[in-house]
Amino acid sequence: MRLRILGCSGGIGAGLRTTSLLLDDDILIDAGTGVGDLTLEEMRRVRHIFVTHSHLDHVTSIPKILDTLFTDIEEPILVHAQPKTIEALTAHIFNWTIWPDFAVLPTQHAPVMKYVPMSAGEKVTLGDKTLEMIPVNHIVPGVAYLISERDKRICFSGDTTTNDTLWAALNKQKSLDLLLVECAFSERDRKIAELAKHYSPDLLMADLKKLKHRPPIGISHLQPGDEELIIKECEALNSDFELFRLKGGDTFEF
Repeated sequence: MRLRILGCSGGIGAGLRTTSLLLDDDILIDAGTGVGDLTLEEMRRVRHIFVTHSHLDHVTSIPKILDTLFTDIEEPILVHAQPKTIEALTAHIFNWTIWPDFAVLPTQHAPVMKYVPMSAGEKVTLGDKTLEMIPVNHIVPGVAYLISERDKRICFSGDTTTNDTLWAALNKQKSLDLLLVECAFSERDRKIAELAKHYSPDLLMADLKKLKHRPPIGISHLQPGDEELIIKECEALNSDFELFRLKGGDTFEF
């Protein structure tokens, strides 16, 4: 199992890409601006996109990858998401005003994209890998994904803030080899974090106390310009975990 971080920033700028993770060669978890760093050949291998939630920084490349590959796609790319997320994509992006509806193009019976609704707790098995959807707490319906292959388990939190559902689901596992979790704002912007339902360092470190496992923890979705501050604040509150700043281009193999 190989996980490549295409983007993990809370915004854009030189060298910064928004959230997208490439699992092996054929699965995207979210499709932010980081997808644009894939070659055409790498894009052609993508068969599945698992979406954490409907916000633009996590879905912006779904319309573009479909448009770019339109004449190359023989079997539809499967977009796995909660029904509410699919409703948002249909109403606000693939609505013929913002973008064509690729769920019915080139024809309704042979589209280049197909939605696959998922519910909290549901698992999808692809080859040796299983992806489990875990509900989290965000301003719109959001989820984490727990990825398992044989005896290895990694989790990506998506966007979230204080919750019990993620930690309860992870504590049911025998082990956890890697956790990628967001921390969007510094304590200076704690009120913004609470309003937008993101973690700040204090909120995140309080929730990490609920986790019985001790995996390495990559901190993602950092506000551009505040990356070092957020990491320092997390480290100042941490005594139990190996923390590191997640960066685009990072690769993990299990």
